[in-house]
Amino acid sequence: MAASAISSGALVMLEELNPSSTQFKQGASIRVTGKLQEFNVEEAVAVLADGSATLRVDTQHLNLSLRMGSIYQFIGELQIDASNEAILKARVGRNVDGMDLNLYRQSLKLLRDFQADQNNSLAA
Repeated sequence: MAASAISSGALVMLEELNPSSTQFKQGASIRVTGKLQEFNVEEAVAVLADGSATLRVDTQHLNLSLRMGSIYQFIGELQIDASNEAILKARVGRNVDGMDLNLYRQSLKLLRDFQADQNNSLAA
């Protein structure tokens, strides 16, 4: 019996999640970080925001106490409906209050630059 592999979740900034993005596809495993803007207790749906970008996050399978205005990181699979609206079905969530989001963005850019350099050197 083969075990199914669970993806680690690609690091994605909320502003990158739009229909033209390579990460914006049904079932994509992603990791997002942002500030909790809204939370609907009855539906267990949170709205995560980073700047003007937002993403709905289904938290029904998490045992996590959420606080408005706190910073959270979620890993899960992206579900896209017929009207191109996305919701992340979270399987992991954690509070990351204290994280410097500007420094996080800079480190993510450096990581991507490094990975691109590595891919280019392997292709050469």
